[in-house]
Amino acid sequence: MGIWEVLLLGIGLSMDAFAVSVCKGLALKEISLGRAAVCGIWFGGFQGLMPVIGYLLGVRLTTYVSMFTPWIAFILLSLIGGSMIREVFQKGEEEEFDDDMSVRTMLLLAVATSIDALAVGVTFACVPVKIFGGSGEMANTLFGAGVIAVTTFLLSMVGVKVGNLVGTRFGKRAELSGGIILILLGLKLLLEGIL
Repeated sequence: MGIWEVLLLGIGLSMDAFAVSVCKGLALKEISLGRAAVCGIWFGGFQGLMPVIGYLLGVRLTTYVSMFTPWIAFILLSLIGGSMIREVFQKGEEEEFDDDMSVRTMLLLAVATSIDALAVGVTFACVPVKIFGGSGEMANTLFGAGVIAVTTFLLSMVGVKVGNLVGTRFGKRAELSGGIILILLGLKLLLEGIL
């Protein structure tokens, strides 16, 4: 997996956090750079941490399932993407938004929006990140997780501002786009692995 795939993965994964950030922005009467950064730090931090944990778990499994790794990557990314798409259509029109940014609330939201990234870490073990030639898999994985974290951080901050300006119109579209990106990326990895 190269830099462009990792960047697309980061964009796809960050769409849940973007959508939640839009909701936070909608609830806030006044936004500041600090409040937007709180969302970015929580969501970006957990989106960067979870792939590393998933990778460490996945490395232990790859020796047993190495011949199926393209299929595993495809299935995991398709399930994550499909779940995001399904959530878009299951959510009611009327959602409640609150401006609570306490540690407890943000921790719960950060974990909830980054569970998908744990599965992506397992995908990194199956289809390694190859950005720096001889740096080793762990260094490449840490770089990939960093790209995901920074992408999520930036998009979460933007989401707070977008939510404050225009409301929820972009939240559902962002989640739908993220789901489609993850499914297409999984299909690309599958085709590369079997062809």
